[in-house]
Amino acid sequence: MAEKIIRDPVHDVIAFRLDQPIDALIFRLINAAEFQRLRRIRQLGMASLAYPGADHSRYSHSLGVMETSRRIFNQLRHSSKIDSTEELVCVVASLLHDLGHGPFSHVFERVSGIHHEDLTARVIGDPESDVNRLLSEHDSQLPQMVLKFMSKQPRTFYTDVVSSQLDADRFDYLLRDNLMTGSQYGGFDLRWLIHALEIDESSSRLAISYKGVSAAEAYLQSRFHMYRNVYFHKVVRSAEGMVKLALQRAKRLAVQKRLEWPPGDHEIHKALLGQRLTIDEFTDMDDISMLHCFKLWTKSQDEVLAGLCKGLLFRDVFKTIDLAHVHYEQESAAMVAAAEAAIVAAGGEPGYEMFYDEPADTPYETFSPDNSAASDIYVKLPGGQLTPIVNLSPITQALNRDLMFRRIHVAGPYRDVVMRAIGKK
Repeated sequence: MAEKIIRDPVHDVIAFRLDQPIDALIFRLINAAEFQRLRRIRQLGMASLAYPGADHSRYSHSLGVMETSRRIFNQLRHSSKIDSTEELVCVVASLLHDLGHGPFSHVFERVSGIHHEDLTARVIGDPESDVNRLLSEHDSQLPQMVLKFMSKQPRTFYTDVVSSQLDADRFDYLLRDNLMTGSQYGGFDLRWLIHALEIDESSSRLAISYKGVSAAEAYLQSRFHMYRNVYFHKVVRSAEGMVKLALQRAKRLAVQKRLEWPPGDHEIHKALLGQRLTIDEFTDMDDISMLHCFKLWTKSQDEVLAGLCKGLLFRDVFKTIDLAHVHYEQESAAMVAAAEAAIVAAGGEPGYEMFYDEPADTPYETFSPDNSAASDIYVKLPGGQLTPIVNLSPITQALNRDLMFRRIHVAGPYRDVVMRAIGKK
């Protein structure tokens, strides 16, 4: 039996039996140029400035989501019939779900206006891509089947495996990001949680057994702690904000034809302007090419762009002023206005010397039956009835509210004047 093994820090052995058509296809997709590109896209962007070990890639995460999906199906088939074609489409979608992410992921996406979901769909559907060719060689209809599946319509337990509040994507990134950051906040018992998964035949949706409630609570708590301590860490948010400002400045210069590098036919230049990329250009666009631009921009004649890039490369990030005591949007807005005025008075440019940040996430969201109840986590009681987990779990009830921070991030030289302006010093 021909077998390939990948050793993974989260899931340990990820095995592919090449005499099995599905495993052989998955392994070929892993070696496609567009998927290998994900080795050069960091999963957590600038998080390594706060957590030095957080340099893992979207490649390793995507492998982990695929493996988690396979393990979920191995569990579900013990008690339910699994359609082999639907399973194949779901596992392929699990592997390819992050294919379209650009450099620094969501930050680059917001500036360029190029959404990673659209790029993912384009790569899967484009006959010029390795991914499309491999899918089509397996089954000429497979690319379109995967694209339809990714639209999440209709919602079934297959789509739940990839996209829900109890999906393989979240399972993997929480455990992986927890491990690689060393945060010790995001651990939970994945094996038990998968063991507790069931299919509710009446709705064709995923549910968990009553014995899995504690495991689900630990998973939801890990999501809360990872957002609070890692994803919303003040240094991480400060650096991500500076990346956004640097890209916005570069885009502005490109529009004005004053951007010294890269040239107009370069993939980064084209992406900044929201222009359509060829598959080859997309494959070349990664964190390495973006960081190369940052290095060259440190010597830019534009002092604003040069300053932002120097700060990012040498960890001189904006200082954070916490507004946790501020409870009203009007009060926050007044403080931001005062900070901007103080920077102008000091000779600075507030549009590039500071930004206001209000990151928020709801660790567990409940929905009414007429408003996407599809996303709730349901528990199957011993008698077979279904109930939302929030009805059984006081912890989940507490997590059903926004986790939110209010912060002003400001360039170091202006921190004291801003502090005085908003009455913090």
